Amino acid sequence: MELLQPSIGLLVWTLIAFIIVFLILKKFAWKPILSSLKERETGIADALATADRVKAEMVDLKNENEALMAKAREERAVMIKEAKETGDKMIADAKERARDEFDRILSDAQAAIQQQKMAAITDVKNQVGNLVIEVAEKVLRRELNDKAEQENYIKQLADDVKLN
Repeated sequence: MELLQPSIGLLVWTLIAFIIVFLILKKFAWKPILSSLKERETGIADALATADRVKAEMVDLKNENEALMAKAREERAVMIKEAKETGDKMIADAKERARDEFDRILSDAQAAIQQQKMAAITDVKNQVGNLVIEVAEKVLRRELNDKAEQENYIKQLADDVKLN
């Protein structure tokens, strides 16, 4: 039973050994252990703060990215609309120029036709005038006393004349 009940001397020496070990640990080990724990705690807190800051930055970047995408979509829609309007305007301008050119060509052709028609009428008038003069000249050269004979001669000359 002696082992179960320690003697006072053993308790005193155990207490002295404990105090010496405690003082040695306090002087040499306690401060480094506490500083290591403090550094580790600070490191963990800094890592958590950095993680929170990075998370907030990622949210900001995501929001900024979404805003840029929305702006890009708007700009794309505006550019497509402007391109379509420009294309439609170019087509309308080309149609208008083609219509103007058609009208100009048509009016030139109508003017040329009218001019040729007037030239043809003038030519026909000149030919008729020349024929009348020829017929009159021939009638005057041949002096006829009889009116019936003169009418027959004019009829014969008219039959001889061939219009071109």
